[in-house]
Amino acid sequence: MIIAIDGPSGSGKSSVSRAVARALGIGFLDTGAMYRALTWWCLDRGIDLADRDAVVAAASAMPLRQGSNPAHPTVLMDDVDISEAIRTTEVTTAVTAVATNPRVRPVLQRRQRNAMAAIARETGGVVAEGRDITTVVAPDADVRVLLTASEEARLRRRSTELHGQADAGSVAATRDQIVKRDAADSTMSQFTVAADGVTTVDTSDLDFDGSVAAVLAVVRRTAAAAP
Repeated sequence: MIIAIDGPSGSGKSSVSRAVARALGIGFLDTGAMYRALTWWCLDRGIDLADRDAVVAAASAMPLRQGSNPAHPTVLMDDVDISEAIRTTEVTTAVTAVATNPRVRPVLQRRQRNAMAAIARETGGVVAEGRDITTVVAPDADVRVLLTASEEARLRRRSTELHGQADAGSVAATRDQIVKRDAADSTMSQFTVAADGVTTVDTSDLDFDGSVAAVLAVVRRTAAAAP
């Protein structure tokens, strides 16, 4: 089974996708990690992110390997584990320049499709999450979900993730990052309104377990309706 989950920043798509994959006993792919890994690779090698040709070349050449275990999804560059390095403020600040490079996206989308197919063969299925998954990368996925939440809920969740709390100051510090990133990404892909055949799951009023249960319910309904 191929399950594609898209959604804006802070919607919970990464953690929910991993939990869904664990519940179903299948593999997981974080496609957003590819953009972060490419950003890390360019920064590590001194490649100017404004040099679009150089970044496109790096997207094809980088020796990226991603683990598919949803309990511990690793990101390796050659044999170097960069799972934590790609989450640093430096990479987070720079990744938009890579993600909005229109020639990079087709290169990484091909890598994503190949990775999804390989994981599905190895584990019996895959839950892939990230931008463009439901519309461009896997429009024929068995299950396609747009995971969304109100801006307030998304800011609260991301603030807790980044700062360990969701008080007014922490939320304010997070707002600029979330709003700017969504605005930039929305110029390249649509992830605020579900495309035809994509099921919207609004998690604004759901806790984590409820969000996972809601997505699993969509999977069960889809499986039951399959011929």
